[in-house]
Order: sequence, then C-alpha cells, then structure tokens
Amino acid sequence: MYKKILLTGVNGQVGHALQAVFLKDHALSATVVGLDRNQLDLTDAGAIRSAVQTIQPDLIINPAAYTAVDKAESEPDLTYAVNAIAPQVLAEEAAKTGARLIHFSTEYVYAGTKTGVYVEDDVTQPLSVYGKSKLAGEEAIRSVGLQHLIFRTSWVYGAYGKNFMKTILRLAAERDELRIVADQLGAPTSSLSIAHAVLAVIAGWQNQTGTYHMVNAGQTSWHGFAKAIVEEYIRLKLVPPLKVNLQNIHAITTQEYPTPAVRPANSCLDCNRLARDFSVTLPDWREALATELLQLT
Repeated sequence: MYKKILLTGVNGQVGHALQAVFLKDHALSATVVGLDRNQLDLTDAGAIRSAVQTIQPDLIINPAAYTAVDKAESEPDLTYAVNAIAPQVLAEEAAKTGARLIHFSTEYVYAGTKTGVYVEDDVTQPLSVYGKSKLAGEEAIRSVGLQHLIFRTSWVYGAYGKNFMKTILRLAAERDELRIVADQLGAPTSSLSIAHAVLAVIAGWQNQTGTYHMVNAGQTSWHGFAKAIVEEYIRLKLVPPLKVNLQNIHAITTQEYPTPAVRPANSCLDCNRLARDFSVTLPDWREALATELLQLT
C-alpha cells in the first residue's frame, strides 16, 4: 500500500519501537526512512520541507516531540517549535506531495478534571506549556486539511529511552523506600503496544481521518504503576535484584510532590473510537508491562 514511509524521532521511545516493529514485519513492504534529531532538526522548518521533498514519502509518521514536561515551562519557544510548528510544516509538505500523516499527541490537552474517561470530543483545556503546545500541533494539522490520524496517548514507557518504568527500577535498586504520587490516574502505555497498534491501523486505513485515543486498557495511579513494576520485575525473576520491597512503596499526594508543570489528575482515555473504526485494541497495561520488562533482559 505504501512505497515509502518517513518516520521521525527514531531515537525516541515511540519512534524507536515503531522502527523496530516495522523492520520485523514482512507484510509491510514499504521502505522506512527513519530520521533522528541529528538527521532532521524539527526546529528548522526549511530542513523539514527539504527532507519531505527529497524523500517523497507517501506516509509520514511523526512521534517526535519535545516531551520534557517540566522543562517546557521555561522553554516555551523551543517547545512550540517542535510540538506545534513542526507538525504544521510536516502537514503542509504532506499535503503538497499527497502523503498521509500520522501524528502523536497527549492526554495533557485535557484539564484532567472530568469524572470518568475522556472521549475524543471532550473539551480540551491544557494546563501546561507542554499540553498547550501539543494541542496547537493538533489544531495546525487539522487546519491544513490533509488525510491524517492524530493519536492521543498517555504515560508512555518502554525498555528503550528514559521513562517512569526505568526510573522506578533504578531507584528501587538504590533505595529501600519510595514515595510515589497516588492521586493522578491514567493508563500506562507501552511503546511496543503503540507500535503494534499503529502497524495494524496502517494495514486497515482507508478513508478515516481525525483524532483517536490510543492507550493500553485499564487504569491505575503512578503509585499503582510503580508497585506493579516492582511486583512484575520480581515475579519474572529479573536481575539485578531490587533493594526496595512492595511494603515500602508509599503513596503520596500531588501536593507533596510539586512540579513546575501542572499534571492532569485524570488522564484516563476512552479508546472505543479506535476499536470501532480500525478494529484495533491495545492489551491491558499489566500484560504490556510484563512484555516491556522482558525486553530488558
């Protein structure tokens, strides 16, 4: 179906997982051109236009983003350059060449004050520079008018890169006690789960266009996620052994762990639209966690 796919951010969590999954899938006959930040500077609109014109892809997948949520509060210009302006330029160039675009966004576009899960049409009200920049990127893509898919995901982690799972494992090996926020809820979402879901979406993509939620099934708190990471690590008998035990992973409130950027208290996303339009569902977050932990060995 596709001859050439341009994939950005291949040194990021989702980009790396996508490239790995694409390379292993023999049904995907397309040539995948994966670019990292050294090969494609997303703060340089001219470089983006030149790359698309040179590569001439028929599908652009853009998982690249400025994701340092707290640092973004003090670097708004850089954050917007990567998260808002770059997606617009990619969309404009895709429209010129007749390419489709897949872009990744975040639950940070919501305020997190809703009771229950968020659906795609709920009112957006980002609380942070990061969230506002990602929403601006979504709106810029929609304004171009090309065929596109925007996937909002949450709490992304994996065996590759820096993320909550790997931070918890590092701290659990160093300390005998952890204090983790328990009053923010969401769905920990594996980068591998996202990559496999995107591959399935691509295979069945016909005339659909728009915004979809893409997260692992179920929900928990950061505290629950941390306990599950340690519990699964021990159950799988992975090494090296951890210093902390489950009884010493303590729940704290958001107020007890202040950060520069405000996080949504509720990051739970409804994925029924993705299931309806593409027959794609992601596995339960606990199942996905075990899969990611095994990638560490």
